[in-house]
Amino acid sequence: MKIWLDGGLQDIESARVSVFDHGLTVGDGIFETVKATDGEPFALTRHLNRLTRSARGLGLPDPDHDEVRRACTAVLEANPMPLGRLRITYTGGHGPLGSDRGEHGPTLVVALGGTTRRPDSTAVITVPWTRNERGALTGLKTTSYAENVVALARAHQYGGSEALFANTVGQLCEGTGSNVFVVLDGEIHTPPLASGCLAGITRELVVEWTGAKETDLPLDVLRRADEIFLTSTLRDVQAVHRVDERELPGAPGPVTAKAMRIFDERSGQDQDP
Repeated sequence: MKIWLDGGLQDIESARVSVFDHGLTVGDGIFETVKATDGEPFALTRHLNRLTRSARGLGLPDPDHDEVRRACTAVLEANPMPLGRLRITYTGGHGPLGSDRGEHGPTLVVALGGTTRRPDSTAVITVPWTRNERGALTGLKTTSYAENVVALARAHQYGGSEALFANTVGQLCEGTGSNVFVVLDGEIHTPPLASGCLAGITRELVVEWTGAKETDLPLDVLRRADEIFLTSTLRDVQAVHRVDERELPGAPGPVTAKAMRIFDERSGQDQDP
């Protein structure tokens, strides 16, 4: 396996990042996960634009899109596989042990791992912790993911593949690595970005392609929604058949199934929508 580090391809066994890299010591970094099918990345332009927004939000230099594209192409060509998780990581680089940044410039790593298509439906849980819709990192895709690690471990403990958060005012927000949609009276709704959720790329495309409405939703909407589904880079559109103790028999329901079809058709027509 080959990865991209410090401007070129390196063997995964010998590639090394400094133990003083700010991404390791204080979580000062951002990332993107891109789906790659037969060596073709999906929606790469949108992912790179979000990478830049996240970099600006952290005060990091803008990533060089041309370099990142070269890195992605090189890694995909070096590691052929039918379905891959392309991970772009961009950190504050070598720095002091405290929160201040060093002067060495950012670190860019691009790596690829194999994956498989997710099931059409899954189980999720809600967790007692909240997303802070007013935090300094709200809306940024940062490497500070420990909160998600804890919540996802809890989901696995209870037989789920995802954990859903409310925000500080009790509104439905997002999952650890997904956005959430609900169907009410035949209409699709998803929390607005002001709720504190990440501006997911798949979420954005589903809103554009299905006409889903961005709506403030209480967390307990999960108890009464006709259908629920998740979106993310590797899930695409995935129905929910159980949330906590509530079963949703027949998932995916008709509205979710239509959204799945639309996403599959539209994404199949254009790899960089």
